[in-house]
Amino acid sequence: MANYILKRLVYAVPVLLGITIIVFLIMAAIPGDPATAILGSYATPENVEKLNRDLGLDKPLVQRYLIWLVNMLGGDFGRSFSLNRPVLDEILERFAATLVLAGTSFVLCSLAGILAGTVSAARQYGAADRLITFTVLIGISVPSFFLGMMMILLFAVKLRWLPVSGMYAIYGGGDLPDLLAHLVMPALALSAVATGVIARLARSAVLEVLRQDYIRTARAKGLGETRVIAGHALRAAMVSIIPVLGIQAGFVLSGAVYIEMVFQWPGVGRMLVEAILKRDILLVQGGVVFVAGCYVLFNIAVDVAQSLLDPRIRT
Repeated sequence: MANYILKRLVYAVPVLLGITIIVFLIMAAIPGDPATAILGSYATPENVEKLNRDLGLDKPLVQRYLIWLVNMLGGDFGRSFSLNRPVLDEILERFAATLVLAGTSFVLCSLAGILAGTVSAARQYGAADRLITFTVLIGISVPSFFLGMMMILLFAVKLRWLPVSGMYAIYGGGDLPDLLAHLVMPALALSAVATGVIARLARSAVLEVLRQDYIRTARAKGLGETRVIAGHALRAAMVSIIPVLGIQAGFVLSGAVYIEMVFQWPGVGRMLVEAILKRDILLVQGGVVFVAGCYVLFNIAVDVAQSLLDPRIRT
């Protein structure tokens, strides 16, 4: 197992290196002069030249990339000019909020998706199967940001059950109930599409297992249907479901950008959008690389979990 984990970590190195190259080149290819955009009305030729020199934008492209990469490997992601603070400090502070939102959404979509898919497979072509399939199709079809806005209109504006936006109340609050009240709508909106995808694939995986000979043998021995499905079919199907969870984790993490903007959630996604609008290059590059690194590490964890269920994967 240790060798397998080490091998997966080694394979992740070129992936992360490729991400840094792509992010750097995209930011370098954006039209316009970043220094001019930063300075605004103060963009005199002298000020632009000085800022380009301070930011290192006067150096060749390859040299700029290598300097940024070496500094980042040493833990120095640079300094955000728009916030006047270290990029890594800002990312870590914002990532805590994103982790709460994305983590809650991932748990919701995983549990609800697996449960719905299993029930649908166990009641194939029945009323429960048709209802779950119809609900899943709606969940997959509706964009998360649109669903979020509709939820705000219904539950916050019309019914006044939940707060409109933010992570905590502006005045008072700040405790766990306040956080949960603000978390309900963005977490549900973010998890809706992923829940539908997981439910559909879980249904297919469980149905495939239910057709196996050993399932018929278990039923012939007199085992109850609940035990057959939960103890045999679902356990075997998890080998196929776990990789889907890893993919949906990336979807949830990237989808947090839209949801954080809709609900004004103070996370990394909202930070990246604001940094792009302000042309804060180092903040954008650092944020994207950090999030991508978290996604890669999570997929390694998913692969390890899958190999524990099916040791053949290690070979």
